[in-house]
Amino acid sequence: MANKTVLVVDDDDALRIPLARGLRNAGFNVLTAPDATTAQEIMKRIIVDAMVLDRMMVGMDGLTFLKQIRATGNTTPTIILTAMGGPENTIDGLMCGADDYLAKPFQLQELVLRLNNIINRTPVTQPQMPENLFLSGDEFFIKTQNDGTLLLALSGEEKKLLYNLTDPVGNIVSAQPMVAKRLRNKLNNVSSNLDIVTVRGRGYKLVQTDKN
Repeated sequence: MANKTVLVVDDDDALRIPLARGLRNAGFNVLTAPDATTAQEIMKRIIVDAMVLDRMMVGMDGLTFLKQIRATGNTTPTIILTAMGGPENTIDGLMCGADDYLAKPFQLQELVLRLNNIINRTPVTQPQMPENLFLSGDEFFIKTQNDGTLLLALSGEEKKLLYNLTDPVGNIVSAQPMVAKRLRNKLNNVSSNLDIVTVRGRGYKLVQTDKN
């Protein structure tokens, strides 16, 4: 089973950096954001399995950010980290959409256990294949605007990469940069709403844009 991806959102470098390191050592793929705005941009591009979110941050605070993404239908399992303990604050966090609430200071092992709990109790839903891309046999096709189909002429390496990117869609896949670039160019030439984006330090991901 692939490692789960966790997004750590905290404006305190002294906590965010070692926490990310500890979670990686515990077997998670980890992305980090120093503020809510950066976290929002990451979540537009990447599907994460869970989020660890600081409550008090410069700019938008964690509870406001969580309420905003919940209002859009985002159900990413989320643990709130905060120095504000007590039942009242816990209730505030849960009312804003948190799945769990953990007061600082905390033990990494406890956070790992809580992350596994909220991830495992969340139904797994796989992203759908983009509506204009489909697989027939061992070839990929693009649906055209006039309801026709167009075979994607791919090399063996490009086809393997596209298989991995769509199994399931949302996978982050390592690949040779030139192979990813060639596949991106071929997709861009025949489809206006499919693209391959770079996930820094991890690989590539197939995304569906809003272009017409």
